[in-house]
Amino acid sequence: MKSILLVSVIAIGAFAAASPADAKGCIKGAVVGGVAGHYAGHHGMLGAAAGCLYGRHHAREQERQRQQQQAQPSQQEKL
Repeated sequence: MKSILLVSVIAIGAFAAASPADAKGCIKGAVVGGVAGHYAGHHGMLGAAAGCLYGRHHAREQERQRQQQQAQPSQQEKL
């Protein structure tokens, strides 16, 4: 019971601290992780929390790549 409470608190904290881009990744990751965790031994909450963290990480990486691609043309114009 304590582990479910801990995972719930972590997931709620992750949702609250997420910016819009991160929230999108978190929600998608939580859904996929929750389903996978449920089928992998009835650990849906743990899977949702892990999926949320991974989704946020993946969304940040995509955002960084998008920003780098936009910055590269402006650097080449200066040359």
